[in-house]
Amino acid sequence: MTSRRNFLKRSALTTAGTMLIPNFLKALEATAPGSFAGEKILVVIQLSGGNDGLNTIIPYQDDLYYSYRPQLAIPKEKVLKASDLLGFNPALEKLNVLYDKGYLTVINNVGYPNPDRSHFRSMDIWQSASDASEYLSTGWIGRYLDASCAGCNTAHQAIEVDDTLGLALKGTSIKGMAVRNPARLYKAMHNPFIQQLNDNNKASQINDPSLHYLYKTLAETVSSADYIYDRSKISPVAATYPANEFAGRLRTVASLINAGVETKVYYVSLSGFDTHVRQKTQHERLLSTYAESVYAFIDDLERSNRFKDVLIMTFSEFGRRVSQNASGGTDHGTANNLFVMGRNLKKKGFLNGSPDLRKLDDGDLIYQTDFRSIYATLLNKWLAADDTRILSQKFPLLDFI
Repeated sequence: MTSRRNFLKRSALTTAGTMLIPNFLKALEATAPGSFAGEKILVVIQLSGGNDGLNTIIPYQDDLYYSYRPQLAIPKEKVLKASDLLGFNPALEKLNVLYDKGYLTVINNVGYPNPDRSHFRSMDIWQSASDASEYLSTGWIGRYLDASCAGCNTAHQAIEVDDTLGLALKGTSIKGMAVRNPARLYKAMHNPFIQQLNDNNKASQINDPSLHYLYKTLAETVSSADYIYDRSKISPVAATYPANEFAGRLRTVASLINAGVETKVYYVSLSGFDTHVRQKTQHERLLSTYAESVYAFIDDLERSNRFKDVLIMTFSEFGRRVSQNASGGTDHGTANNLFVMGRNLKKKGFLNGSPDLRKLDDGDLIYQTDFRSIYATLLNKWLAADDTRILSQKFPLLDFI
């Protein structure tokens, strides 16, 4: 039998997209056919690096905004005005269109107590839904899988469109899978090493519990890879997407949703938002990439009549400092805005008020809405899950869905 060490080394277990598995292990799949109920789908978009919320949703009537950011502030005449007090960065023209259609809820001043300004720690807090002083090894979506899909034996119940799986999709007994390219993943599942394992091993010979678990995990992954690849070929893209990597990832998500792939949560990231230096051009480029790609994604889902089944949430691990820095950028801050998009939102537009620039905490915005209240609302009202069990405490539910 192939040694355990060789198996771990050659199967690249840290990346779901490169896992390998022998065919005989497909027998394991028949033991527990659990699945989710309903057709509701959640798409989570992560803006990595700390998006500057104040230059995203702009308090254009607040003189303090222009005082704190004499060079960086967006001129009032360029703001895409959405209310008497707030407007969109001009790079968010397509997002403004979605706002006008009633497809967007903006939640301002989102954060958590005792915020951490480290990218890695704050992202862990957001992905695990922990307190700032608490360290968890599971993510909020992973715990949703654990709680709501007992007996599920397919890894594609939650998909991160990336090469590696982040903390958010890792549960105790169930994990999502990382898939960047269905065709490439399928090819990786069908290489000669599979045949070697298939020829040299029998399922009955796997007595080591740890090794059995690894084989089972791989069986689930290869089965999902085949399923996703087969389904992805039957759904042509109906919308025109921008030519960028982020749009390509959303295009992959749309193709899987439109093909009827049985996935409840998709997770996609757009990086580059750590804008300490010469922020203006870089930030506007990123916002334009985000808005145009999401617009195409929603257009695609509308054409297939699937947008009614999809809710999109966009977050970043923290906002930026209120004042610009000496390098034409902004440094790590705290509270931020968060977007929720869907066809049948209960509360459209701005869920709460503008950031209060007259009341700061050592130069930072003070959060008003705990991000876990948003998670609880999505879990409870959209995914029909036990939010208190998943988040380990009760958070107030919000009224946007």
